[in-house]
Amino acid sequence: MMSISNEERSSSVEERILDAAADGVLAFGVDRVTLAEIARRAAVSRPTVYRRFPDTRSILSALLTRRITHALDAAPSAGVGRGPLVERIVEVAQLVRRDDVVMSVLHQAPDLAMFYLSERLGTSQQILLDTVAGEIKSAQDEGSVRRGDARQLAAMSLLITQSTILSAQMVEPILPGEDLVAELALALNGYLAS
Repeated sequence: MMSISNEERSSSVEERILDAAADGVLAFGVDRVTLAEIARRAAVSRPTVYRRFPDTRSILSALLTRRITHALDAAPSAGVGRGPLVERIVEVAQLVRRDDVVMSVLHQAPDLAMFYLSERLGTSQQILLDTVAGEIKSAQDEGSVRRGDARQLAAMSLLITQSTILSAQMVEPILPGEDLVAELALALNGYLAS
């Protein structure tokens, strides 16, 4: 008989909670998703949810982190250098822009979005920053990215990309779909060029 460790069970429950939160966001909108509704959809008790997350806001934050890190994982590095680095950043941006849950949270919960976009780096931003900084350092060693502090260059690349994701809907009449993608790639290539 195979036993399941507490960690595996905990992870599974957390995933069910986050999946339930995503379903709730899409079904009701961010403002109407309650901890009780998340618990019901996840088929767990409210105390089970409270043991893992103190409130709905923390569930939504964890949900954003999971969705964004999944986008990063779905766009693996294609090699060393500025070209593959920019391609990966742009692909992650596209995946995030197409994620209905992420975009719903960002557009329907501006206070939550602004906290993580203007006051502190969230977990997903730290993961993105660390990943991009590592790839920038490798591209600097290879010679296709300019010299400078790799973490600072990664932070600026993150700001450029976040701004593009957040403003894409607003500028769609001017920069539709592939035009936006091309311009983001040009901006990042120009910024990082050696």
